[in-house]
Amino acid sequence: MSNHIIIRNATLVNEGQQRVCDVWIRNDRIEKIADDISVPFAAKEINAEGLWLLPGVIDDQVHFREPGLTHKARIATESRAAVAGGTTSFMEMPNTQPPATTQERLEEKYGIASQTSVANYSFFMGVANNNIEEVLATNKKIHEVCGIKIFMGSSTGDMLVDNQHTLHTIFSETGLLIATHCEDEQIIKANKAKYAGAADVSFHPLIRDTEACYASSSLAVELAKKHNSRLHILHITTAKELGLFDKTTPLKDKRITNEVCVHHLHFTADDYARLGNQIQCNPAIKSADNKAALWKGLLDDTLDIIATDHAPHTWEEKQAPYGAAPSGLPLVQHSLLLMLDYVKAGAISIEKVVEKMCHAPAVCFQVRERGYIREGYFADLVLVNPDSGYTVTKDNILYKCGWSPFSGHTFSAQVEKTIVNGHIVYENGTVIDTVMGQRLKFR
Repeated sequence: MSNHIIIRNATLVNEGQQRVCDVWIRNDRIEKIADDISVPFAAKEINAEGLWLLPGVIDDQVHFREPGLTHKARIATESRAAVAGGTTSFMEMPNTQPPATTQERLEEKYGIASQTSVANYSFFMGVANNNIEEVLATNKKIHEVCGIKIFMGSSTGDMLVDNQHTLHTIFSETGLLIATHCEDEQIIKANKAKYAGAADVSFHPLIRDTEACYASSSLAVELAKKHNSRLHILHITTAKELGLFDKTTPLKDKRITNEVCVHHLHFTADDYARLGNQIQCNPAIKSADNKAALWKGLLDDTLDIIATDHAPHTWEEKQAPYGAAPSGLPLVQHSLLLMLDYVKAGAISIEKVVEKMCHAPAVCFQVRERGYIREGYFADLVLVNPDSGYTVTKDNILYKCGWSPFSGHTFSAQVEKTIVNGHIVYENGTVIDTVMGQRLKFR
């Protein structure tokens, strides 16, 4: 039986333009976009007058913690939080327990998602110093895996990759996008010794400083240029790193790309006094001048993608003293709303937000038929009320960890409905999880 939805009178925001129109969804695809659509059969109609219709957000960096760390999060819980915030597709990181450093473990995660994820999904293959053959076997899955992930800096477990032979082999022989976490471990160790006895999280950006980020990012760029690799550097945090990137080449033609995360665009080191370990993350939230540089880089296209690095921990874990508390914070439910606050403030246009959160991830990762509102594409869509406030409370936080650094904050906009593959999965504050998301395809 066919599934038909017609969205009426929406303000469609797509590919740098706005237009008021109707959108007809037939089964899992966008059938037609026109000023006035009529169909000779029954269809569910949605009155979207006064609402923005956006492509679903594609978040290229999340940690959903399954398997092994399910006291913090599960793919089921975090994907529900994602769709509640307008994120319809995610790419998840390999540092679970055990880590996704073999083909078998990688496919186990896909199996879990196929049964439990409301959003569409992909998973990175993880690199360690001793699993080159397993990583290169991913070349056979170039259309089915978003990329490989290298932690060129501290990480959990045995996923710190600092063996030069491993790095050169992966950069020279993989056919997939290489995503990197870039912080130099030796610089961090030296800074830890320098600030031995650091009393609180305000020392975090001094220990994980600009030089640690730049040394590692510049090495990754050097390797990518040497081997003509497809490199994507995650969560840029410093003004100095921006000089490593090209802002003039169209994104589709870039071999080296990057990402900025919402918390690095929003918080500064001054916020540690108020939020403490809640905003401790790696790489660290840094000074206000770095934040200002990130905003400039975002607006002039030095920075390519906006993502979250959603990384939940329990509230109890976050209450540990600095040095014992884990790094990371939950963000995927509120990332789009946060950026819409900046739209309201005039800092960025809604068209630019859509470009950086929806179009750019699709282009960068060559995601098939998603990230845009186009006839024939998958119907991954978000209806947003730009004038209806949304206050974050304990009752509406859907993360398994149950907390958010935005608790008590009232966002200026509200997600009204989220549609994944033609099915309404979120409306009226409720997740509808009767249909699971799909595995993303690439190229």
